[in-house]
Amino acid sequence: MVSVFDVAAFILHEKGSITAMKLQKLVYYCQAWSLIWDEQPLFEESIEAWTNGPIVRDLYEAHRGKFSLTQSDLCGNRLNETQRETVLAVLHDYGNKSSQWLSDLTHNERPWQEARKGLLPGERGNKVISLASMAEYYEAVYSDGVEIED
Repeated sequence: MVSVFDVAAFILHEKGSITAMKLQKLVYYCQAWSLIWDEQPLFEESIEAWTNGPIVRDLYEAHRGKFSLTQSDLCGNRLNETQRETVLAVLHDYGNKSSQWLSDLTHNERPWQEARKGLLPGERGNKVISLASMAEYYEAVYSDGVEIED
């Protein structure tokens, strides 16, 4: 299994400069769809349900204080062909969306909402979004044939 840094570096290679928040949401969706399409996690780091949406703490620590990131900000990129195809498919559907749009989307989806149960809006939290909740939710979305809309 690769690390979140490998996934993030590949995203930055493909997209160029993007905001740190957008990168966090894109790695989240890469993990989610890898669970469905590839039937396994893409990376081992856990994803936490922060106020602004899903965040991988290790990735956050690496880019803390930066608004936007480029490929030179992260090292890694050991993705195999299947993993690259998954990330490219996610970028096709989500890559042109704004960071706020992606954040809003995650706020409307069950995995983030379940992990935030008991917290007030805006209250800090770091509960892990389980892979099981992601797989269950996105499998249902995939089965329903839901399309990403503007």
